[in-house]
Amino acid sequence: MKYRTLGKTGLFVSALSFGASSLGSVFRATDDAESIRTVHAAVDLGINLIDVSPYYGLTKAETVLGKAISQLSRDRFILTTKAGRYGPDEFDFSERRILDSVDESLRRLKTDYIDILFLHDIEFVPFEQVAEGAFTALDKLKQSGKIRFSGVSGLPLPLFEKTIAHTELDAVLSYCHYTLNDTSLLDLLPLLERHHIGLINASPLSMGLLSTRAAADWHPASGEIKTVCKQAADYCASKGADITKLAVQFSVANERIPTTLVSTANPDNIRRNIEWTDEPIDETLLQEVLAILRPIQDKTWISGQPEYNVNIKL
Repeated sequence: MKYRTLGKTGLFVSALSFGASSLGSVFRATDDAESIRTVHAAVDLGINLIDVSPYYGLTKAETVLGKAISQLSRDRFILTTKAGRYGPDEFDFSERRILDSVDESLRRLKTDYIDILFLHDIEFVPFEQVAEGAFTALDKLKQSGKIRFSGVSGLPLPLFEKTIAHTELDAVLSYCHYTLNDTSLLDLLPLLERHHIGLINASPLSMGLLSTRAAADWHPASGEIKTVCKQAADYCASKGADITKLAVQFSVANERIPTTLVSTANPDNIRRNIEWTDEPIDETLLQEVLAILRPIQDKTWISGQPEYNVNIKL
């Protein structure tokens, strides 16, 4: 496992990190005991950053993760969670709610501090609501020692630009923008590097698009994006390869991106993902897949307030 520095936090993070959303039975029914074994396998094999949210499984992911990490020494992992989003359409970025949310998360996670707290999917409410409430809460949480660092997460890249112009961030969590089919996150890197802001890249499979299985009905991508991603996955399968492996290897290979989150509740899956990071990528297959994906390269979908979705490629 490779390790990289996460911006000005100084945290030394594994190139592959663990997304605990699967522990909340978000994608399929899961067994809590197996979920706990998955977390332990991830840490034993070198992953040292674990990300979760009260939104995942409506607090189930945090609860199960709390059971898992209570059996580990706290210095073996870096813990990140989120606040502000609590349901598909439930958002509250008021100062009081963010403060209370962290206390609730600490109880579920059975720990006394969070390494990084992200404000979760801030594009869904007017920016002023976040600025007037949540940003103040972050300062208080740092002063109290309940969190060490803070940041924001979301889909549209312009939200990071706006937030950085308004306040100081330690880290950002971006998803679906450094994948085989979308590398638009590269455009944001100079700004992040200039401000020494740590970056966590999430969803290297584009929320399940890069799979031989049909995309979920809820997936917000256009029919064109879904179709072309499925074609790329099927092409890999025809070559006896797995597009999941190619996608994970592609995302972790970029030294400018400190860490990439993968999520699973299966110990064998996390072992396989970790092994892939140490194997050389099939450059010929990579170029062939990128050629298939070229018609939809960097195309995304609308998320949140209109101000963040101007000039995006649909």
